[in-house]
Amino acid sequence: MPTHVQDTFGFALHQAQAGRKHDQAKPLKGFGSAGVLEVVETSQDGTYRAVYTVKFVHAIYVLHCFQKKLTRGIATPKPDIDIVRARLKAAQAHAAGEGDGRD
Repeated sequence: MPTHVQDTFGFALHQAQAGRKHDQAKPLKGFGSAGVLEVVETSQDGTYRAVYTVKFVHAIYVLHCFQKKLTRGIATPKPDIDIVRARLKAAQAHAAGEGDGRD
């Protein structure tokens, strides 16, 4: 990812950790509430997306970062949505195990 894209995503995550929302962060469609957010950044190389969740009290989980390859439409491609769903499920399991001594 280009440096300015990394900077945007990093700042968005920093703001999420501080309990704030980046100006470019929007709820990812298909995930109900605003607990799963997406930041989209464009560069001359294409469009990049970072998806993270703020559903859990003790951590921000980055679920997926990728370059959108398709040039048609703005929807997130199904394979990427599938990755987000699987990683959200893993994050839920990890968050549920916090405090029991497991890492």
